[in-house]
Amino acid sequence: MLVLSSSDWSKLTDAYGHAESIPQLLRQLESFPSSNGTTEPWFSLWSHLCHQGDVYSASFAAVPHVVEALSAAPERAGFDYFLLPAAVEVARVEKNVAIPDALRTAYFEALSKLPALASAAARGQPDQDLCQSALAAFAVGAGDVGLARMLIEIEHADIAAVIKWYENR
Repeated sequence: MLVLSSSDWSKLTDAYGHAESIPQLLRQLESFPSSNGTTEPWFSLWSHLCHQGDVYSASFAAVPHVVEALSAAPERAGFDYFLLPAAVEVARVEKNVAIPDALRTAYFEALSKLPALASAAARGQPDQDLCQSALAAFAVGAGDVGLARMLIEIEHADIAAVIKWYENR
């Protein structure tokens, strides 16, 4: 895993250029900040690392840090701890983005931890967003990117209609 103090972050890219601001955002995850779509550090992490479905070299360096923070207390984690790694992997696969060799091992090791962390988070009282994002992360960790994408994209209010469609096809 690329250490947060490494000068190599400035060699990585994000949606806005060089990724030297990402380590400071990742450090904030240790306090388990909440997310409502506009709160920091999540707003900036999403904007920089998974911008409109695009991912960058810094995205692959950041995912292990997100998962490491999540590992400290999965029962305290909000949905973004699961959703961001899942969305990065879905975008990587769908857009065939290459992972830099130096980041590959840590990235895939982090993804492999997601199923167990999703199970641990489910022991609490997960809300709908946490449940859906943890399931998407579980799917990514298990290598099922198609299922992960469906779980990321589907609106909770549409689930009943999808089930009805499936039953009537």
